Amino acid sequence: MDLPPAPIRWRATAIPFFVAVLFVSTISPSRAIYCDEDDCYDLLGVSQSANASEIKKAYYKLSLKYHPDKNPDPESRKLFVKVANAYEILKDEATREQYDYAIAHPEEVFYNTARYYRAYYGHKTDPRAVLVGLLLILSGFQYLNQSTRYNQAVAMVKKTPAYKNKLRALELERSGGVTNKKKSQKNMDKKTEEDLSKELDLQITGAEMASVWKLLGVRFVLLPYTLGELLLWTACWSWRYKVKKYPYSWEDASYLTQRSLSIPLDRWRNIDEATKEGLVLRRLWEKSNLESYVAEMRKESKRRR
Repeated sequence: MDLPPAPIRWRATAIPFFVAVLFVSTISPSRAIYCDEDDCYDLLGVSQSANASEIKKAYYKLSLKYHPDKNPDPESRKLFVKVANAYEILKDEATREQYDYAIAHPEEVFYNTARYYRAYYGHKTDPRAVLVGLLLILSGFQYLNQSTRYNQAVAMVKKTPAYKNKLRALELERSGGVTNKKKSQKNMDKKTEEDLSKELDLQITGAEMASVWKLLGVRFVLLPYTLGELLLWTACWSWRYKVKKYPYSWEDASYLTQRSLSIPLDRWRNIDEATKEGLVLRRLWEKSNLESYVAEMRKESKRRR
């Protein structure tokens, strides 16, 4: 399951958010996100120049008046919630400063809204927990995507005549060349087919069996080890081939050939050994040899047309 291009994914996420913010801004000024349609200072009965002590005293006085334990009136509960919310905003210097700014600059809707949500929701969540959760979610989707692609590819392969011929050949090999006459040669019972299919090594280009080690979360955890291994490999490579000028080993020459041809590793592994050997012997990591090889491939392609 391929993901849509990045710009489309960005628009699908960002546009609804901006539309929602714009909708809110058309209904009420940005300061309304703090105490709804009320003024936080008016709810506590203090002026905007009141100090922290005056705000605290006003809140305690109103909380005794409207607290549900003190006042059974249903409306008092609603007033108490509003008063408590206003106090939470004004008791903290940072949020009070943001609220005062929203009052003075009601036209800056997006800025005021962003500051509000950052202040009230940003600090309540540990960034490390967010990162871990994000990695787990992405890894889960990645594993599901890999499993789905592999299962779909296997289902398609199992419908091909080549796969069915391999099953029959394997069945003959296991039975010593003797087939069951009661059973149709065209149809194989499901149990036998499942048992034999487990013995077949299905190498499907472009679709591999899902692996935990390839998940984004696992790779992130192993990132320090991977970086250390990469640095060590680079140092050994430089020492062996740039300083000591040793000839390339077969594995390293294969790596250089695969990288020069820009062939994915999975596809390179599926190339037969004779073809690999021919490519490696041509030393395609050298620019002149690669240019000659590309020119030959172009001529061959034109000839086949």
